[in-house]
Amino acid sequence: MIIQTGMRTDIPAFYSKWLLNRIKEGFVLVRNPYNPIQVTRYRLTPDVVDLIAFCTKNPAPMLPYMDALKAYGQYWFITITPYGKDIEPNVPDKETVMEDFKRLSGIVGVDSMGWRYDPIFIDEKHSVKWHISEFEKMAENLSGYTKSCVISFIDIYKKVERNFPNVGEVSKADRIAIGKAFIRIGFKYGMTIKPCAEGDELAAYGADCSGCMTVNTFETALHAYLDVPKRKNNQRNGQCACLLGVDIGTYDTCGHLCKYCYANENAVLVKENMRKHDPMSPFLIGKSMPENVIHEAQQKSWIDRQLRLF
Repeated sequence: MIIQTGMRTDIPAFYSKWLLNRIKEGFVLVRNPYNPIQVTRYRLTPDVVDLIAFCTKNPAPMLPYMDALKAYGQYWFITITPYGKDIEPNVPDKETVMEDFKRLSGIVGVDSMGWRYDPIFIDEKHSVKWHISEFEKMAENLSGYTKSCVISFIDIYKKVERNFPNVGEVSKADRIAIGKAFIRIGFKYGMTIKPCAEGDELAAYGADCSGCMTVNTFETALHAYLDVPKRKNNQRNGQCACLLGVDIGTYDTCGHLCKYCYANENAVLVKENMRKHDPMSPFLIGKSMPENVIHEAQQKSWIDRQLRLF
């Protein structure tokens, strides 16, 4: 099975010691985000966890613990944008993150690395021309360390609308202009552009619109076939084909506090939750409560060990 760590928060950036302790103890407890009394216990042992998927803006705190991950397949999505502290107040400088990206690629291999340049928004400071210029400089730097770059244009969720009130949707003309330029630049530097939940409007220009965290993505990282149980995939806007699997994170706990974040309600709640974090707890935030109802997840390896003739 696949364990996700980064759809609700950034575990490598802020909770790497906790994850290491969970791997050592072999399990994690995850609250239902819509009913916190309900808790699921997941084993984190390599016999049932085929791959751990990471989404982070800062992999550096996890790098000292990479030996603990050797028994698992891995896939790393690292978001690197050229925005400043006014948009991403607690994200490290992009030059530093790009160097960590390259170091991590040398450890896990290029098939286990994906760059995310998202979300893309347009305003007076961040024009179409600015995005294209910055993207090319970054693509040149990361060339050879990944084969793909995922892009997406900002979605105005309620939390985004509240925390970033001046931002708006990107027009179709600007999406096409940026997409076409990124696809051309990606080809130049050996990267396939993969739009995330953007439909197929960029497919005609050479984008791979099949999804960014698909079964094929994980099979390529594992160099093995997966026999994935039939289940309902995430259907964000009815346009997402990704296999998101089980996420062990918690909303309202990401200390980056990016203005465009869909996972944080507000900075006050995030800081309050982060104070409740205990690296030794089986929960990311807080501890067990008497009223908890703990459910043991049904888990098994998805690796298809059937021999095939090619």
